[in-house]
Formats: sequence, structure tokens, C-alpha cells
Amino acid sequence: MLTWFKKSAVDSQKTRVIPRRTRGEGARVKRGATLTKRRKFLIVSLLLTFGLWVIQSLSVEARYMAIVVLAVFSAVLTAWSLIKDLQGVAWVLDLILPTLYPTVVAVFYFLLPQAALTRWIVLLVFTISMYGLLLTANIFAVAAIRTIQLLRAARAVGFLLSILTAALFFHVIYSLHLPLLVVVGLVYLVTYPILLQGIWSYTLHTDISRDLLSAAIGALVVAELALAISFWAIDPPLASVMLSMATYVVMGLFQHEAEGRLFPRTVQEFVGFSTIVFLVVVTTVVTRWMK
Repeated sequence: MLTWFKKSAVDSQKTRVIPRRTRGEGARVKRGATLTKRRKFLIVSLLLTFGLWVIQSLSVEARYMAIVVLAVFSAVLTAWSLIKDLQGVAWVLDLILPTLYPTVVAVFYFLLPQAALTRWIVLLVFTISMYGLLLTANIFAVAAIRTIQLLRAARAVGFLLSILTAALFFHVIYSLHLPLLVVVGLVYLVTYPILLQGIWSYTLHTDISRDLLSAAIGALVVAELALAISFWAIDPPLASVMLSMATYVVMGLFQHEAEGRLFPRTVQEFVGFSTIVFLVVVTTVVTRWMK
């Protein structure tokens, strides 16, 4: 009887262990099959890169509509990848940069040399930078809900990509040789959402009335500079540098003000940087005039 009892106990233990292993294996399989955020970001980056490649194979007439479609898909795919954490105004503000960046790269693609190597390098850089931008947007979406340690790094990456996006837009605008008022209007329309998203990334408030006003003032400053330099015989790259510098200074000042760190020394640093860039551009322009 005692032997029978021991065997029964051992058998019962085995029957209890087996279901636990089965459940654990099932959980591991379920976790492995889940589409994580990082996988979504990678999928979105590859899809948008493929979209850029497809656009270049289309006729010139069809490319404009294709770029509009790409912009819409950029917003939709970004919202899909961040859908679990987007709340309130983040549904709009957090999607601005991931929508504008692929759009301007697609337009800027027209101005690149036709060499295949150059285009493949741009596609590779875009894939990596787009993935980083989606990670940054994810951090902003999460930080709007709860505290996260990576917020400072995300702000730095977002700031850099914001200036790059603005620079590409300015280069394209001045390369089209449009009428003066159209150029100024386009500069304002491009700068406003970039500044709004950049300022909001430092406040992450649900009430964005002050951010809207700050972005409007900053965009007006950049547009006025665009009006001023339009009277110069200035090349698109130099115009892009000037307006990017202005965007850098305006966004930096408003971000420091939103964070409560707008000290006199900070203002002096931004003014000093803008002065150096301005003198370099003016010297270059004057030198070309004298030739």
C-alpha cells in the first residue's frame, strides 16, 4: 500500500507539471507572434522607403499625386504604429514630423543627381532616420501620458530632424523660382507645423493655445527673413541655410522658454550662432556679386 501511495503521488506531480510547461510554451509562442512596436516601426520605415523608390519609377506627371498619396500613407501608418499610446492632441501633433519628413524627402529626391549610388544611399539613410523618427514619436506619445527617462534624448533627435526637414523644404521652395509672395507664404506654411510640433514636444500639454501662438510668431519671423533674402541674388542652398538657422534659433528659444530655462546666457549663445551663420552667408553672397 505504501508503494502504491508513493507511485500515485509521483504520478500526480507529473500530471501537475506537464500542464504548467504547456502553458509556458503557449505563452512564449504567443509573445513571439505578437507584432511589437519596434517591428511596426521597421515595417513602416521599409514601406515608406519602398514608396520613395516606386515614385522615382513613375512619370513626372504622376509623381506629384504619388507624393500626396505617400504623405497620407505616412500619417496613417504612423498612427497605426502608435495607436496604443496616442491620446488627445497627440493624434495630430505627434504625427506632424513623421508625415512631413517622408514628404519632403520624396520632393527633394527630384533634385538629386541621377546616379544610382546616390539614390540608394539616400534610401538607406532615409530608412534609418525614419525608424529613429518613429521611435522619437513613440517616446513623445508615451511621455504625454507618463514620465519616461528617454524624453531628453528624443527631444534632441526630434529637434535635429525638425531642422533637417525645414532645410529640405526651404531648398525645394527656392529651387522652384516661384513669385515672391508665394515663396513667403510657403515658408510660413512649412515652418508653422514644424515649430508647433517642436514646441509641443517640450510642453506635452493638452492645452496648446500658447504653443499655437508661439508657433505663429516664430513662423512669421522666419517668413519675414525669407522675404528679406528674396531680394538678394542668393542660391537655394544658401537660402536654405539662412532660413534653417532662423528656424533653429526660433525653435530653440521657444523650447527653452517652455522648459523654464531661457536664461540670458542661452539667448547670447543663440544670437552668437545666428550672427556667425549670417556673416558667413553674407560674405559668400557678396563674394559672388564681386566676381
